[in-house]
Amino acid sequence: MTHPKNTALTATAPSAEQQPSGSHTLAPISAADAWPDTSTLSKHAKLPALFLSHGAPSLATEQSATTSALARIGQNLPVPRAIVIMSAHWQSAKLEISSNPQPKTWHDFSGFGAELYEIQYPAAGHPLLAESLAQQLTARGITCRLNPMRASDHGVWAPLKHLYPEATIPIVQISLPQHYDSLACYQLGAQLARLRDEQILIIGSGNITHNLQALRWQADSIDQSANSFKIWLLKQLKTDIPSALDWQRYPNYKDIHPSDEHLLPLFFALGAGQRVSVIHQSMAHHSLGMDIYRFD
Repeated sequence: MTHPKNTALTATAPSAEQQPSGSHTLAPISAADAWPDTSTLSKHAKLPALFLSHGAPSLATEQSATTSALARIGQNLPVPRAIVIMSAHWQSAKLEISSNPQPKTWHDFSGFGAELYEIQYPAAGHPLLAESLAQQLTARGITCRLNPMRASDHGVWAPLKHLYPEATIPIVQISLPQHYDSLACYQLGAQLARLRDEQILIIGSGNITHNLQALRWQADSIDQSANSFKIWLLKQLKTDIPSALDWQRYPNYKDIHPSDEHLLPLFFALGAGQRVSVIHQSMAHHSLGMDIYRFD
């Protein structure tokens, strides 16, 4: 699969004031639809957006600092009514939204232990929410279509297995169009930011650094070039969002992200939340950044 675009951004990132106004709130969701029990959730609770580094599919069965951080997030956040997630592992020609009422668990990988292929994450979909999102995005001039057959790839279920192990939160997955760059993902996240007011959790799932050729599966060492990129990007996220969006100007960026699909979900979450805070930082297999960020 090709990954077009290696050009500098020319547009200025939208400010918080340029995000969708209150007149663009989502259409009401039917009261007849089944939600998880949210009796303990404040009516005024606002969920953050999250960027999760999902690593290898084996994350689902690991016990590590990363999985412990994921578990703590699920324990400490108010219970979401639903999850809207962009995974690096669903690239498409055009923007698609999953409307599958019961997505299957897709083991979209090879070469791992047999136990991974037995994992099921039976979270329901949410067709009504998917239809509402599609209608609202279309009304704002963003072309998209529903996909009633989409299964949940490991970018969805591997981290959610720790975040919400009981799989009781309905999921709507949003694709990553092949022609989208960081600014387009940021703008899409901004269009969906109001979901956070409706107790819907927005997640981007990828990796903060991702070069499979640089992995050393048994190494305890840290790739300093990948670590330097993490430090630089986090600084830009905190102080200069347009520079963060223009991440491809970083020297030798292709040594960190030979293709961009694992970083772009970060900008989707950034658009939905703006202000970044670090939940977790680590490096796996020498060069695979496993950072988790929260955006408020």
